[in-house]
Amino acid sequence: MSVTIKSAREIDLMRTAGKLLEEVHNELAAFVKPGISTLDIDRYGEKLIRERGCIPNFLNYNGYPASICVSVNDEVVHGIPRADHILQEGDIVSLDAGLIYKGYHSDAARTHAVGRISPEAEKLIQVTKQSFFEGIKYAKAGHHLHEISAAINDYVDQFGYGVVQDLVGHGIGEHLHEDPQIPNFRQRRRGIKLMPGMTLAIEPMINAGTWEVSWLDDDWTVVTDDGSLSAHYENTVLITDGEPEILTLTL
Repeated sequence: MSVTIKSAREIDLMRTAGKLLEEVHNELAAFVKPGISTLDIDRYGEKLIRERGCIPNFLNYNGYPASICVSVNDEVVHGIPRADHILQEGDIVSLDAGLIYKGYHSDAARTHAVGRISPEAEKLIQVTKQSFFEGIKYAKAGHHLHEISAAINDYVDQFGYGVVQDLVGHGIGEHLHEDPQIPNFRQRRRGIKLMPGMTLAIEPMINAGTWEVSWLDDDWTVVTDDGSLSAHYENTVLITDGEPEILTLTL
């Protein structure tokens, strides 16, 4: 495994890529409402990315046919946008998006309520988001990678939710997916030692029921095996000498 340490110039480019993607996500959040199609979201997201002089990094990646992964309810990730998939009041929708700015990638995901949702759905969204922040308490130089994994898993376990094990986070930089892989569940080994200049896409994917998932016949859309809701929260994170810097989120 070869983990790339980014230079100061590369980090600056990734900061810009992250900030632009945060802007895209903020506009997508305001766009989500009952009655729009998942294809509407994809087209609007691609427009927002290209207006910023960037390239949507998901489009045609390994054959994926869209710019925004739009996953509804029991769809965990990689939902393919469709004109006939209309968002309904009470749905939850996960939007995973990324862009390329001057050769450098950013990647982030958010799960949104569509209109008024159940308390159970709201809790799942909030726990998934908080699990990310529990994980990045250990995203510091000198800690080990799988401390992040364990912290996410331990937090989620309190709520009886399932932590998806078939999909993981990843390194990011000049490529969308780089080493290392970042599980969201406990590992036997500590993993690599974290160093300043590492850039990581940390992305808990949490199911209300079982952790087990399957792929649909389109070979992309991942769904929960028991039909339970799933939520996704992701940011691109920079390891520094001190606290981690979240490149796709302004705190």
